Amino acid sequence: MSSPEVVAVGSAVLDHIYTLSNLPEPDGGAFAHEHTTDVGGVAANVASGLAEFGNETGIITRLGAGSSAEIKADLEGRGLDCTRVRAGAEESSYTLVLRGPDGERMIIAGGQSVPNLRLDDSDIEYLSDANVVFTSAYAPDKVVSRLLAARERGVISTLVFDLAGPLSELDGRGTSATTIDRLFSVVDLFVVGEVAARSYFGGDGEEAIAALAQQNVSRAAVTQGASGALLLENDTVTEVPAFSVDVADTTGAGDAFTAGLIQTWLLDDDPAKEAGRFAAATAALNCTATGARGRLPSTAAVRDFIANY
Repeated sequence: MSSPEVVAVGSAVLDHIYTLSNLPEPDGGAFAHEHTTDVGGVAANVASGLAEFGNETGIITRLGAGSSAEIKADLEGRGLDCTRVRAGAEESSYTLVLRGPDGERMIIAGGQSVPNLRLDDSDIEYLSDANVVFTSAYAPDKVVSRLLAARERGVISTLVFDLAGPLSELDGRGTSATTIDRLFSVVDLFVVGEVAARSYFGGDGEEAIAALAQQNVSRAAVTQGASGALLLENDTVTEVPAFSVDVADTTGAGDAFTAGLIQTWLLDDDPAKEAGRFAAATAALNCTATGARGRLPSTAAVRDFIANY
């Protein structure tokens, strides 16, 4: 079997989603009105979005005991190639998604299956035929370092990296700051959300974009939730406004945005303005249903939404 067009490397986990009466303060409490479970994880979310756009998409991840069959069945049901998915006996990685009454949320991660992920030579060979390889800072440092080395050698043609979480959250389980520093001159698209941007760059979205420009990143995106996003291409900054929709859940919005951006800015080579608008529409549509992949749209659905907005 030939390798897919796009491959995501990193986290596929079980999300435990709690709808709370309130998000508790320190030493406070809350009542869970509802508890649901769904498959999530940054790599799984981005890969699922790209598959929905019609791409042959694969995922490399490690699943643990207890939920590996459920997660793999979900990913295969979404059309992902799971031949490079492996399972271990350790506790499966998971997230607790705490959702408040006004849409605000907290996400807590645990489990060891994703931190135990490693890449072997056959994984690199699998990735070498892909048009785009995506990974995030939630992938272990040894994984991202090997992807970085493969991109430096030209084995991987296009690498996308999402600084998905603040440095304190990544400590001991995700990508190190030293590896992130090395990525700037190599990565083809660097994506960062406003919380992670403040942690790494020490400022808001505009300050993060300025810092990325100084690092000579070829393309970058700083997502800012309801405030939209900023795209950087060489020295040009493009502001991307968010679409206003009836929001059911913002979980996974950033991952949906990233999938839309990869589709249009990298695979289709659209200009930044059009690519950003497509990505913002993808994120908006996904927010109209609950769950990290609540309503991942097709390309036609995104185009129709933009045309009629």
